[in-house]
Amino acid sequence: MIAPYFSTENGVLYNSDCLSMMRDMPDKSVDLVLTDPPYGMEYYSNHYKNGNPHDKIIGDNLFDSKWIEEFKRLAKKAVIVFCRWNNLKDLPQPKSFIVWIKNNWTAGDLKHEYGRMWEGILFYPMENHKFNKREPDIIDCRRTPSTELLHPTQKPVFLIERLLKNNSTEGDLILDPFLGSGTTAVACEKLNRRWIGCEISEVYCKIARRRIEAEALQGKLCF
Repeated sequence: MIAPYFSTENGVLYNSDCLSMMRDMPDKSVDLVLTDPPYGMEYYSNHYKNGNPHDKIIGDNLFDSKWIEEFKRLAKKAVIVFCRWNNLKDLPQPKSFIVWIKNNWTAGDLKHEYGRMWEGILFYPMENHKFNKREPDIIDCRRTPSTELLHPTQKPVFLIERLLKNNSTEGDLILDPFLGSGTTAVACEKLNRRWIGCEISEVYCKIARRRIEAEALQGKLCF
């Protein structure tokens, strides 16, 4: 069994390859899987005046469809996975495809490609799923400003909170196998959800720990 890297009263973070961790987890052992895996595009932005301050994303040469089946094995309520449009051909068809409008287009091919202002979110409801509130499949939420990014593909806490509020309740156990800079765990701490996070890079584990500790402390001060 992999030793925890860090924990709070609500959750635990592992510095590990997520497939190794998940193989040790029994079927239907979490309520919700909510994660933002590498898209398989070897993303590395050159849109920084003084050079990119972020490390390259480990494993960003592949979006593996096996991940989805493993997530579905573990989740009781739902599986929610961020993706890129060209990942869809290799993946099981979701029940819903949510469009996140991020109000800021990405670079890409500046001469021959439209500027993309959205990202996709795969939604697979499981047998115990029930909406707390049914919402439309378009979410308008400004992306995290580049000056505040601690991870190159960091998602806004508000966006993760919204997905959690729709599909889980207080005390539910949330799994994020690609925790990155810790956003899902931060949102769980804010919303009183339990969480398990896994991140292969120790650089980002350290960043996640700082963010999670700050939110956990803030929660205690609020009470």
